[in-house]
Amino acid sequence: MKLLWLSLTLLLVANSTLAQEKKIFVGRDANGVLVFSDSPLPGSEEVSLQSRPNIMEATDTRLPEKKPPAPEPYTVSITQPENEATVRDNTGSVYISGRISPRFQRGFRVRLLFDGKPHGEPQNSAVFVLRDVYRGEHNVQIELLDQNGKLIATSPLTIFYMHRTRIN
Repeated sequence: MKLLWLSLTLLLVANSTLAQEKKIFVGRDANGVLVFSDSPLPGSEEVSLQSRPNIMEATDTRLPEKKPPAPEPYTVSITQPENEATVRDNTGSVYISGRISPRFQRGFRVRLLFDGKPHGEPQNSAVFVLRDVYRGEHNVQIELLDQNGKLIATSPLTIFYMHRTRIN
């Protein structure tokens, strides 16, 4: 039992001696090479070391809040007839085709403006047929409406020229 107590006492004394801060000295030898030592050499200086625990500061681990992506704005364009195209049809029929991007949702409606005035009722498709269009310059535009009839997007104005033969 005494041997156990003696061993513990020696262990505690050794730990307290090791726990003391050791000194480090730096200097140059005859060849100019840096020499580090735990005992002072002629012309050496003591290096001041501060021990810090290797503990990182707390980091915020919360995930950033995801914002829902902004909905892509709708764009409307007229693909047929091309702007400033001449339509040759003796019956006065003109076929208007539009493109809506991205694909519009259920309940959205498309309305055609012919010479600045709504033509017919809004519909589910971006394809329209005009009948008995008189000769001359005309313009068309397509509007995209939501379920409540609110205007969402409008195509640029497209001008076309109707060419019909004329009988005197």
